[in-house]
Formats: sequence, structure tokens, C-alpha cells
Amino acid sequence: MPEKKNMVTPVTWEEFRKSGLLWWTNRILHTFGWAIVVEVPEGETDDDAPVSKCYPARVRFRGFDYDSEDKGFVKITEHLRDEMNRLVEEVHED
Repeated sequence: MPEKKNMVTPVTWEEFRKSGLLWWTNRILHTFGWAIVVEVPEGETDDDAPVSKCYPARVRFRGFDYDSEDKGFVKITEHLRDEMNRLVEEVHED
């Protein structure tokens, strides 16, 4: 019997943020008045900052400002470029 592949690989919130997927997810959630909020220590702003708290929240705003959108699309595009070969391999696995 072939060995079963691990179907779930945990990643950190920092990795999720750095990939652009938190931004992308929140773009969708904003449609419904929701967001995933990630808190980092005061004074930290980059995607590598350690996450101190994370939770879903109801929000009144919809969407992001132009600069955030621009940066988000760059991140998600770079993430897809970097992960494409692995993603293609995974969809063809038994």
C-alpha cells in the first residue's frame, strides 16, 4: 500500500501574510463586512513581524487604499511565480 501523503502542512501567520494571501482573503471578506485581523507588537509593520494575536472581526470598511492594493497584487503575483511548479505537481499527485 503506498504511503499516504501529508494533506495538511501548518504555516505561520507571518508566512501567510508575507505571501499576500491574508490581503487577498481580506479583500473577499470585506465584501461581507468581515476581516481577519492580525496584531503585531507596537512599532512593527513589516510582514515578518511576529503575530501576537489573530482573530476574525466585523468591519465597517470595504477594500484597501491604492498603495495597499498595489503592494498586495505584487506580493500575490510573486507568490504564485515562486510556488507555481509545486502547485502544478500537487494537483497531479495521486
